[in-house]
Amino acid sequence: MSQVLSFLVVILVLTAVHEYGHYLVARLCGVKVLRFSLGFGRVIKAKRFGPDQTEWALSAIPLGGYVKMLDEREGDVPASERHRSFNAQPLYKRSLIVLAGPAANLLLAVAIYGGSAWMGTRDLPAVIGHVTAGSAMDQAGVQAGDRVLEVDGRAVAGWSDFKWAMIDQMVGGGVVALKLDRGGVPIDSLQVETAAIELSEKAPDPVQQLGAASPLPKLPAVVERVLPGGPAQRGGMVAGDRVVSIDGEPIEDWGQLVRKVSASAGRAMLFGVVRDGSSLPVELRITPEAAPDRPGVGRISVEVRPDRELFLRSTIIVRYDVLDSVVQGVRQTWSTAAFSLKVIWRILTGHISVRNVSGPLTIADYAGQSAQAGVEFFVRFLALISVSVGVLNLLPIPILDGGHLLYHAAEFIRGKPVSARVEEYGQRVGIAILAGLMALAFFNDFNRFLFG
Repeated sequence: MSQVLSFLVVILVLTAVHEYGHYLVARLCGVKVLRFSLGFGRVIKAKRFGPDQTEWALSAIPLGGYVKMLDEREGDVPASERHRSFNAQPLYKRSLIVLAGPAANLLLAVAIYGGSAWMGTRDLPAVIGHVTAGSAMDQAGVQAGDRVLEVDGRAVAGWSDFKWAMIDQMVGGGVVALKLDRGGVPIDSLQVETAAIELSEKAPDPVQQLGAASPLPKLPAVVERVLPGGPAQRGGMVAGDRVVSIDGEPIEDWGQLVRKVSASAGRAMLFGVVRDGSSLPVELRITPEAAPDRPGVGRISVEVRPDRELFLRSTIIVRYDVLDSVVQGVRQTWSTAAFSLKVIWRILTGHISVRNVSGPLTIADYAGQSAQAGVEFFVRFLALISVSVGVLNLLPIPILDGGHLLYHAAEFIRGKPVSARVEEYGQRVGIAILAGLMALAFFNDFNRFLFG
């Protein structure tokens, strides 16, 4: 699935779910819906049906949508239908209608995460494969072979669960407590310092920054492909070479090779490789270069020969029963929503760079990557973006659902609606804020794609 098509699928599905939430609750509250539109701008195709002859439309700009309801503030309403206008409804009904859109997005995420937990997902076990000497994990006392049981009291089932729990806790900075199993002996509350971790798109994996690596399958150090123009090609390495040593140290598997190279950016290394079945190794001098998207991390631009059977033998299936899968769906959605709010707060307070704000181009890129990885990854990406859409729409910014709820809160406190003048001023402020955010997001997108 192409990036553009993947992006359109994501946007249309999330918009349809969001707007249908508004539509459904409006109908349940007795409000007449005039139009349900996917997209903004000129209507491309429309059809009327239903008891109120609602117009179901597809519009030209597929970056959202809207539900237009009967409202006396937007035009004349016949006396016989005034009781069905949005503005004539009691405050609680209007609030429910506004809240229904973001709630629908969050419920979609619960359904996806819960369904995924029930069907089962393949993951690496939550076992520490390697600990870098002197790292935060090493200083905390974590050892290779330790099985992670909990992160700050939160149980983990696999490596992805462990990684997500760590990142979630790292956003707040400070210390993370790990509960481990070491050869059958429980190890409680090892304190891992995370304050120095950089959370950004270009930074290395946060868990790797702490000095821990996943228990990757022990793939043989056989080169599948040498990328053109890279350090390995310049040093004479060819596809099929098996690396047996680096600087005189025996290399037993691909993971060991990666660790050595990653820690040696800019330093010449002597590779011993076996070629064409020869028993005598050929020596190659190769200088790893720093990866442009990961400063200080070396690479030689080669790809490993995959071994699907070995990978499958090294993974586990994480699966829950029906009831537990519902709990997992709610828990994952709640955790993701809370994480989104923490990231927003850290950006506002300057602890996380505004360069991490992403726009449509980055979303399209990730949508395409997840689609290529498989249906499961794409659907989980859809859940992630659905949570983000729900959370962002609940922010108290005028013109968003959260802004309308803010007006409703003011109305509840004052005993009367806010004035049209206040709403108009709020709309201007809201448009300015969203325009600024969109400009920043597009700037970051273009900067990523043009300069990496």
